[in-house]
Amino acid sequence: AVMAPQYEMCVGPNKGHKVTKLPKTERPARRRGQLNKRVKFVRDLVKEVCGLAPYEKRLIELLKIQKDKRALKFAKRRLGSHKRGKKKREEMQGVLQAQKKAHAAAQAAAAAA
Repeated sequence: AVMAPQYEMCVGPNKGHKVTKLPKTERPARRRGQLNKRVKFVRDLVKEVCGLAPYEKRLIELLKIQKDKRALKFAKRRLGSHKRGKKKREEMQGVLQAQKKAHAAAQAAAAAA
């Protein structure tokens, strides 16, 4: 049975003056890069108005012909890092799926009319 000392120690693992720790507040730097609602809205609006960048169109062409690895290498070269390249490739795959879905819906509507 180890007893806790009632007085401050000069040596050992619990040495020094006892103080109560203050709760840590989160620094604004920890929040940096987190997407907020307004920024997302603006980016989506710009993407809608301007369309895709030429390199994004090329990425989609590579994905259409099942060249996923080549698409990643291309995205990586354009964006500067492997992580960014992977994220962009995933995003473009989503765009490609949305295009296919929209195309199928348009054909179904044309067939019904």
